[in-house]
Amino acid sequence: MNPILTRRQFTKAIGGLAAACTLPLAAKAQATTAAAAGAQGSTAKRAFPIGFVWGTATAAYQVEGAVKVDGRGESIWDVYAHTPGRIVHGDTADVADDSYHRYPEDIALMRGLGVGAYRFSVAWPRIFPDGTGRPNAKGVDYYKRLVDALRTAGIEPYCTLYHWDLPEALQRKGGWQNRDTAKAFADYAGYMAGQLDGRVQHFMTMNEISTFIGNGYGSASMAPGLGLKGQALEQARHYALLGHGLAVQAIRAATHAKTRVGSAEGINAAMPAFDEPEHVAAARKAAVEENAGYLTAMHTGRYTDLYLKTLGADAPKFTTEEMRIIGSKTDFQGLNIYTGDYYIAADNERGYEAVPFPSSYPNMQSSWIQFAPGAIYWGPKLMAEALGISDIYITENGTSSTAAPDTQGRVLDTDRVMFLQQYLGELQRGIADGAPVRGYFLWSLLDNFEWSRGYSERFGITWVDFATQKRTPKLSSRFYHDVIAGNAI
Repeated sequence: MNPILTRRQFTKAIGGLAAACTLPLAAKAQATTAAAAGAQGSTAKRAFPIGFVWGTATAAYQVEGAVKVDGRGESIWDVYAHTPGRIVHGDTADVADDSYHRYPEDIALMRGLGVGAYRFSVAWPRIFPDGTGRPNAKGVDYYKRLVDALRTAGIEPYCTLYHWDLPEALQRKGGWQNRDTAKAFADYAGYMAGQLDGRVQHFMTMNEISTFIGNGYGSASMAPGLGLKGQALEQARHYALLGHGLAVQAIRAATHAKTRVGSAEGINAAMPAFDEPEHVAAARKAAVEENAGYLTAMHTGRYTDLYLKTLGADAPKFTTEEMRIIGSKTDFQGLNIYTGDYYIAADNERGYEAVPFPSSYPNMQSSWIQFAPGAIYWGPKLMAEALGISDIYITENGTSSTAAPDTQGRVLDTDRVMFLQQYLGELQRGIADGAPVRGYFLWSLLDNFEWSRGYSERFGITWVDFATQKRTPKLSSRFYHDVIAGNAI
């Protein structure tokens, strides 16, 4: 195996794909010409700001594999994936993309794309196999090698410290239902940030508290699959938020002053049903209240009155000090946006009403992704306005696709190209209208282990043959390459 795909080999691969597809390069030439001409004319209005960060994203459990290598401990997802009936086709992430060993090949793919940043996550069980105690030096060294290789390639590492792979040893003690887990997470986050200090400038505490609590603790669709209800569920959510706040403080204590700290959250991206002032105002209210248990609490240090009233007896128990910690100041906010929800003004206590999607509404392969490009326009704009957020990154955006290699080996994922073109167009429009979005991370660089869906849904712009681990850039890879090259749609 030759793990290194050089820039020339990558360019030849995607160039050959483009030629085979008779893909016109006019869009790239037009965007580049517009930028060089000083951003004049109609094409210039589609340009992104100078210095805009273009990246891709993955998560440790979804791509690394090597689950029993170099002292890594067991995670809740290892247990869940090996429980019969949990994952489509009985798939596991024991090997996944084998990025633990093949990361040089993946970095070469990123270099060929021209990305300037890579969002990855650290596997907590690789650092503390039992969640706490003595750190595992081999795990720490792996991430040091990864970020050093990224920097050598001219790619800025953006590190997420928790992307759902809780050490199983902590789950046996109650997981996020146990307040001690929040403290254990902060200890781990501070330690790892200190180890990567000087190598990594951007840290995210957690990825999508709303998802790993809602689907892992509130239902059985993700690890650990508990199906909690009522106050028990809300208390787990609160302790996860507390873990975020404690980690912010621990990271700041362990790193130099230039380190930037944030989180990545999957939001309810509120959109007005159409652009009329009363509906825009309603969507802005929805942005606050529909995210009250997560982002709103993190940026205000309090739960809204309406949120607590709605929960009633199920509301979490908390102290003033805990809320102060949860509201610890961050430097940026990552937003994971795939779809959104429509709202209209209403004469009720909330001042808004959600508009359900009719059965005829279009969605992508993953049924939960309703095609809603407006979400990436309104989501950042309204969250920034409502919560005073000054720096936002789109830390995930993308779609699954059923496109597979044809007889010539090409993966012509025109559905993903269409999705990205429309969403990026709306993102550019939002930035032009004042949304403080500083960068975009496409999900995902690779086809990977898609949680409970196993390998049945592919989100990558690179096709991965999981039997051979051969990587093949898709048509969407060429599209993204051209967007980055021209810094424009």
